[in-house]
Amino acid sequence: MPVAATSAPSSARSPSRWWGIVALGSALLCIAALGIAWDTQRRLRGLEQELVRRQQESQSQSSEARLLARQSQDASREASAKVALLEARVSEVALQRSQVEELMQALSRSRDENLVADLEAAVRGALQQSAITGSAEPLVATLGQVEERLGRYNQPRMERVRRAVARDLERVKAIGVADVATLGIRLDEAVRLVDELPLLAVAEPRRSSDGAWRSKPATRAAAAAASAASAAEAGWRDRAVDYWERGAAIVWDEVRSLVRVTRVDNPDAVLAAPDQVFFIRENLKLRLLNARLALLSRQFDSAQADLRDAQSTLDRYFDRSSRRVQSANELLRQVMNQARQTGVPRPDDTLAALAAVAAGR
Repeated sequence: MPVAATSAPSSARSPSRWWGIVALGSALLCIAALGIAWDTQRRLRGLEQELVRRQQESQSQSSEARLLARQSQDASREASAKVALLEARVSEVALQRSQVEELMQALSRSRDENLVADLEAAVRGALQQSAITGSAEPLVATLGQVEERLGRYNQPRMERVRRAVARDLERVKAIGVADVATLGIRLDEAVRLVDELPLLAVAEPRRSSDGAWRSKPATRAAAAAASAASAAEAGWRDRAVDYWERGAAIVWDEVRSLVRVTRVDNPDAVLAAPDQVFFIRENLKLRLLNARLALLSRQFDSAQADLRDAQSTLDRYFDRSSRRVQSANELLRQVMNQARQTGVPRPDDTLAALAAVAAGR
């Protein structure tokens, strides 16, 4: 059975072949596994290095980030400090601006208040001066100056004050007030004339028809000598006519000097003794001086009474036909007509307008 013997060895070799194949496959698998493991180990090492590198990079980036964060914090802190400082400065500037505005407003108000105070003081001072002097000139001058000053100031809130000043100025100018200074000068002139006034009780030289005083003996002698010198050149007839005319004129003057015709309403004035003449003149002077003092004291009724007494004395004891007596009478009449109790009007509109501006209305 040679066929049976041949099949037996072939069946014995087939399991060993399979084991060889399995061993070869296992070896290949092991080699593949080792290759895979080595590749895996290499990749792991690469990954580890990459992780380490990335970790280092992340650490450096984190440190840089921390540094940048710190820097940003410092910058933000500095920016906050600068912003706070700027805000403080802005608030300080705003406060200073408000203070400057308040100061400007205060200066403007104080300027207006000072102007109002000055104007009111000037008007009141002028009013007192007018009351003392009895003349409206101080008040007129002060109101004119106030109006001019307000025109230069040119503020709308002072316009009503200027209108009030204009109204008061027109009203004061329209009032006629006695000028005491002028009246005092006239009374002084009348007092000066008293010593020169001719009295009825004393014979005074009379004026001739041509207005010259009557010639005295010396004057007549000088005139006669001059006429004689001129007549020496003329003929005897002319000299005779001239002598006749001169002699007749001298005789007529002497005759006229013996008689004096005067209208006397009061006989006592003619019968006044020479020692009483001095007292008549002094009494008249005292009357005039009392009237002057009464005018200065604004006692117009007393001044009128003294002036009437003085005028009565002039009419009673002095020669009313004399030009000097007539001049004295005219002075007294003028003083009596102008010495009237006329008060200076108060500038109430101006004072009220100044008070309203001072109160801020």
